[in-house]
Amino acid sequence: MLVIVKEDYDAMSKEAAKIVADRIRRKPNLVLGLATGSTPLGLYKELIRMHKEEGLDFSKVVTFNLDEYIGLPPTHDQSYHYFMWENFFKHININPANVHIPQGMFGDLKISPYETDPKVEAYCQWYEEQIKKFGGIDLQILGIGANGHIAFNEPGSSLGSRTRIKTLTEKTRQDNSRFFKSIDEVPKYAITMGIGTIMEAKEVILLASGENKADAVKAAVEGPITAMCPASMLQMHRKAIIIVDKKAASKLSAEFVYYG
Repeated sequence: MLVIVKEDYDAMSKEAAKIVADRIRRKPNLVLGLATGSTPLGLYKELIRMHKEEGLDFSKVVTFNLDEYIGLPPTHDQSYHYFMWENFFKHININPANVHIPQGMFGDLKISPYETDPKVEAYCQWYEEQIKKFGGIDLQILGIGANGHIAFNEPGSSLGSRTRIKTLTEKTRQDNSRFFKSIDEVPKYAITMGIGTIMEAKEVILLASGENKADAVKAAVEGPITAMCPASMLQMHRKAIIIVDKKAASKLSAEFVYYG
């Protein structure tokens, strides 16, 4: 695990973009795993700039997003379909056929802790098969929740989990309520890649910014590997790069931290 600490959010985003751009130039048909939320916005902004000013070519890149809210149509302004197209895809030359984002609409969905709805189970298996069809994810971008979640794998998630529906914790719903009119509008469920799915990516970049992520970053990097901090599983990844700003790194004590 390589931990890179940058001065601020802007520097963190540019460092991540530099790595992503390098991987695309080396492999034009890169399979890129993408995240949503406020943290990767700076990364996407810099990649858009590189496309427009430096000719970074996305025409052969294949993308797979981590997750989507259950019950929000793609046109909803808080759906991750909408987020990705508005903040990234429509500004670059990506082929829409190469974009994969989990769907969140399954009609009359009955969610039970004891069994999975057959149509959801079939769709989740299909999504996993699509990733395999393209040879697996080459580079996966991740954020981290204040409670240590990655994608929507909340604390307590199986470390070997695959794509599935997860119930969102109250903490996650509260954190995400800033994007909605009220917490009552925040979905209670999401479809998400599993930790096992994420760990199969050939390379992972985790981004974190701000003091509110400092505890989660410390737990992920220096704490024990535990399902109560899903991001801690990245300690077992063969090639994980953690890029954080100084505020998010403020509680790290490890001597291997690199200040770029």
